[in-house]
Amino acid sequence: MNTQQSQDTTPPAEHWRSYGPLDLHPILMRTMEAFNEHGYHGTSVRDIAGRVGVTVPALYYHYENKQALLATLLETSIKDVLDRCRAASAEAGDDPLDRFCGMVESIVLYMAHRRQLAFLDTEIRSLDPQNRARYVALRDYLQHMLLDTVEAGRAQGVFTTPIPADAVRAVLILCQGVANWFREDGPLTAEEVAERHVLLSLGTVGHPGAVTGDPALPFPGRSHLRPPSLTRTSAPRGSAPRTSR
Repeated sequence: MNTQQSQDTTPPAEHWRSYGPLDLHPILMRTMEAFNEHGYHGTSVRDIAGRVGVTVPALYYHYENKQALLATLLETSIKDVLDRCRAASAEAGDDPLDRFCGMVESIVLYMAHRRQLAFLDTEIRSLDPQNRARYVALRDYLQHMLLDTVEAGRAQGVFTTPIPADAVRAVLILCQGVANWFREDGPLTAEEVAERHVLLSLGTVGHPGAVTGDPALPFPGRSHLRPPSLTRTSAPRGSAPRTSR
């Protein structure tokens, strides 16, 4: 049975900053957990079926193989990122600085709030060529959204990077890394991490306000950046970067 279903398991967010509990089919939820714990190649279909509480044939009724499960999870993740990034861009309007800040914030918030899904991006190497090409096309679309905004900012003198494509790739790597180390019980909230990454990203694309600490930088609904020692009074808990499953 072909299980690469056309429907998305995670609907587009009504508001891109809002996150509720992750709503995945139980098969996908247990698969995501298994892949995060043991990796794609370290997880068997029998292990997934046991976690779900169904037989292997019952699992195959919904998804034809383990590859279909990985492809569905990765596409679900990148489509949600794209939906939220589009919404952030639309909310920001025509100003490239506002759009850039909104899109970076939306990506970082996703990486923090959906880190179990986002972390599966490391398994792109396990996709077969057809699934990889489809996923890479979606990921490239996200990169082009940011690049178009940076190019528009360069044309207006807002951004000064002489290498916009490289700068955008660096920004995306920076943002995606949040899924590796962020912890809900760590010293920073997802919103604080997003605020800092917006500032770091602005420096990467050459916005002078990222260096001067310009209070006019667009952080909607956010307090101005404070020194790290003043951000939280509690001691860090569980904030060490994750280096393995």
